[in-house]
Amino acid sequence: MEGAAASSEGLRYAEYARVPTGDGKGQAELDRGLARTMIAVGLGVATVAFAGRYAFHLWKPLEQAFTETAKKISTSSLSSYYKGGFEQKMSRREASLILGVSPSADKAKIRTAHRRIMILNHPDKG
Repeated sequence: MEGAAASSEGLRYAEYARVPTGDGKGQAELDRGLARTMIAVGLGVATVAFAGRYAFHLWKPLEQAFTETAKKISTSSLSSYYKGGFEQKMSRREASLILGVSPSADKAKIRTAHRRIMILNHPDKG
């Protein structure tokens, strides 16, 4: 029985013995490589965290700028009607902007555009 007990204790402690690998590297070199890998992973995680924090702080002012720009775009360029800025006496350019035709349009186009706008804005409509 003593022989079996001694061999089982020898097997139990054999797991922790430092045995060189087949490449000629010892366990100490493998531990150093593992430590380098863990340090590199830690630095990578820290870099990503700091970059995310920086982006989060930048986002708040950018969000306000995006919102203001979206409001400007949605009100001015998406509307097909001329918003104004009227002059004392209406010019040909201003009249063509209101009607939605080119300044060099012929009389038939101007009449058609005028009729369309008058029908849209007539009080008896609907």
